[in-house]
Amino acid sequence: MSDYSIVRVGNEYIVQAGDKRILKVSSRRRAVKIMTLAADLLDQETTQQVEGSPSISRDRPVVPDKSDLS
Repeated sequence: MSDYSIVRVGNEYIVQAGDKRILKVSSRRRAVKIMTLAADLLDQETTQQVEGSPSISRDRPVVPDKSDLS
């Protein structure tokens, strides 16, 4: 969440991602809440991508049953 910041300009608060302004609101509390929700959603999406990605570990070898060989 360190990439996000809130800047006050006059009576408004601007949520920034890096140097890019992405949202303008009139309440600091609302800006903080929106920023927190967005960060949580991004974290969930990243977690789902990692869990859904293929594993780099090898599959365990399948040893046939002796009954299957006859």
